Amino acid sequence: MFTSSAPASATSVQLRRAVTSSFLGSVIEYYDFLLYATASALVFGKIFFTDLSPLAATVASLGTFATGYLARPLGGIIFGHFGDRLGRKRMLVLTMVLMGAASFLIGLLPTYEQVGSLAPIALVVLRVVQGIAVGGEWGGAVLMSAEHATGRRGLWASFTNAGAPFGMLLSTAALNGSAALMTEQAFLSWGWRVPFLISLVLLAIGLFVRARVEETPVFATATRSPVPRSAPLMDVLRHHPKTLLLGIGVGLSPFVLQGTLTTFLISYGVQAGFARQQVLNGLTLSSGIAVAGILGWSALSDRVGRRPIVLAGALAAAVYAFSIFPLTDSGSVGLLTLALVLGQSIIHPMMYGPLAALYAELFSTRSRYTGASLGYQIAGLGAGLGPLLFAQIQAASGGGGTGAISATIAACCLLTVLCTLALGETSRADLGSGAVPSAAGRTPRA
Repeated sequence: MFTSSAPASATSVQLRRAVTSSFLGSVIEYYDFLLYATASALVFGKIFFTDLSPLAATVASLGTFATGYLARPLGGIIFGHFGDRLGRKRMLVLTMVLMGAASFLIGLLPTYEQVGSLAPIALVVLRVVQGIAVGGEWGGAVLMSAEHATGRRGLWASFTNAGAPFGMLLSTAALNGSAALMTEQAFLSWGWRVPFLISLVLLAIGLFVRARVEETPVFATATRSPVPRSAPLMDVLRHHPKTLLLGIGVGLSPFVLQGTLTTFLISYGVQAGFARQQVLNGLTLSSGIAVAGILGWSALSDRVGRRPIVLAGALAAAVYAFSIFPLTDSGSVGLLTLALVLGQSIIHPMMYGPLAALYAELFSTRSRYTGASLGYQIAGLGAGLGPLLFAQIQAASGGGGTGAISATIAACCLLTVLCTLALGETSRADLGSGAVPSAAGRTPRA
């Protein structure tokens, strides 16, 4: 394990600041990013795609949601390149500003009735900016914690991932509160805008915290060596393609399941007869519990390894996939809430929590930001394209097709199992050595 030459007290202070900064930054980024997800399922189809049928409008709305995920790998490449060359901290400030500005502007957008087709076009453009920002944010935030850590790397790095459900909790609570305090007409007219406009306040808080964090000691040490001639992206693609592909396979099913539970199930639940408020209440509760789930499973992965936790989660998710829609179709609010809590708070965190440290452990220091970001964000396409694919399956089957959707989720889980077995254990990797774990399962010991 990398050990800093700085006094232990200073190292501890910087670790706490790095973890706090990563968590808050992730909360803000995913508040903005996932706020769009909830709004796309509940609002955007009614105000930006009013010339379409309700089901077609839902598909179109989820399509704009998916564009953000398509832009995330691009953000990972751009910010990963400069993060590996110039440092992690500078890029994190830029990504936070981009995300906050894009979300604030979404709150100011005119509707389709006001400006016609310019409204959905502007919505897509701002969604792409969001995607680029969050694509660059995640890798840097994880590395700020992982590269500052001198122990329990899985736990400290997972605070970035824990920020995602906490951001979801805030975003759904914000929309939930807005919807509860006003009529349906007022909510669709202006109430949905309030949570987006609040992004500006969160941005100010996040920038204040992030400004107090120093560059990671691992990167600072690496900068004393000559800058590699090849670009970080070329290094990853040329020397570690197998590792990258296996990492993508490991992360795919957590994202497909995440997109199903946090986006697709919202619109499906409303179509099944639940009140919007009931679905959002269940999502808010499960998001809050998921924070503890992510931290708990990640801490356990420091003791037993990343691989056993991810494998157990993937197998459990494959079975769980076939219970999601029967529980929702039961018409019981309690069973719907159970489906959300079981999936988002317990099973999903088993796969998702350890991913933060796992991706950081796959690549060397001067290409780590790029490699970790690219693997994570390509896998993350599953969360954006999954709901869109499932909505199309539902539309093609006249509102059914849940069996095919469950089978698709289970197949992704089995892919995760195979890739995790092939990738091997990464928890013993030394981030400061510059060594890269092999895909055959042998990792250098600290």
